[in-house]
Amino acid sequence: MDWALVADNLLNPAILFFALGLIAGLLKSDLAIPEAVTKLLSLYLMWAIGIKGGIKLRETGLTPEAIWSLAAAIGLAIIVPTYVYAFLRRRMDADNAAALCATYGSVSAVTFLTACAFLQRKGVDFGGHMVAALALMESPAILLAVTFSRSAHATDGVKLPSLPESLREAALNGPVVLLTGAMAIGALSGAQGHAMLKPLYVDLFQGVLTFFLLELGLVAARRWRVLKVIGWGMVGFGIVVPLLNAALALAIAWVARLSPGNAYLLVVLAASASYIAAPAAIRHAIPRASPGLYVPLALAVTFPFNIVVGLPLYWAAVALLWQ
Repeated sequence: MDWALVADNLLNPAILFFALGLIAGLLKSDLAIPEAVTKLLSLYLMWAIGIKGGIKLRETGLTPEAIWSLAAAIGLAIIVPTYVYAFLRRRMDADNAAALCATYGSVSAVTFLTACAFLQRKGVDFGGHMVAALALMESPAILLAVTFSRSAHATDGVKLPSLPESLREAALNGPVVLLTGAMAIGALSGAQGHAMLKPLYVDLFQGVLTFFLLELGLVAARRWRVLKVIGWGMVGFGIVVPLLNAALALAIAWVARLSPGNAYLLVVLAASASYIAAPAAIRHAIPRASPGLYVPLALAVTFPFNIVVGLPLYWAAVALLWQ
C-alpha cells in the first residue's frame, strides 16, 4: 500500500477533527455538542448526499454499470448478514447474533460520505447511482435479522413486536427516507436543482462533515470504555469482518468491471457497519439484544478503523487491481 495515501488521509481535516473529539473524550473533557445540533448535522449530510446523487444520476442515466452496481449492492446486503449470523449463532444467542448481522450487513452513511470526500480529493469520479446503492443496502440486513430472530424464537413463546411493525420501523427509518427522497428530488430537478442548491450541498458539505466527525469522535470515546466488557475477541471481530466484506465486494466489483470510483464505494459500503439506522431499528424489533454489544463495536471499533486505515487500504486494493 502507498503509505502516502495513509498520511494524506490522516492529515485530512475531517479525520483530524475526529481524532480531536476522540482525544477530548478519552481525556474526559467537557467538550460537547448539543444533541439537537448533532441530529441536524446528520440530517443535512443525508440530504446533501441524496441531492448530489440524484442530480448525478439525472446526468448519467441508468447505465449498464449502474445496474450492475445496484445488483451487486443488493447481493452483498443479503450475503453479508446471512454469513455473519451463521458464524455468530454458534458462539452466542440468536438475538445478539441477529443484531450483529444487522449491524454489519447494513451500512454507515458517514463512512460512505467520508469515502466520497476521499475520492473527490483524489479527483476520481463516481456515479450518482452509488447513493442509491447506499439506500438499498440499509434495510435488507435489518429485515433478515428480524427474520432470523423470529425463527429462533418460533417455538419458545417469546413475545416480540409484530412483524409488520418491525418491517415498518426498518423501512421508514428517518435518515433512509430523507436520503432516498432527496435523491429522487435531485433526479427530478437536475441542472435547475444544482443551480439553486449548490451553495448548500456543495460548498458547505466538507465543513459540516468535519464538524460531525468531531462529534463522532466524542461519542466513540465514550463507547470505548465498554470494550473491556465486550472482550478483545469481539473487538477483533469488528476489524476482521469488515476486511472480509471488503474483499468479497472487491471481487464482485472486479468481476462486474465497475469503474474504480464505483468499485471503491461498493467496497467501502460492504466494509462499513451501521451505528444509526440498524441500532435504531434493532432496539425496537429485537429488544432482547444488547445495545452494549453491537453499538460500541460498530462505532468505537469498525468506524474508526475504516476512516483511518480502511479508506486508504481499500483504495490501494482497487488501484492495484484496476491498474
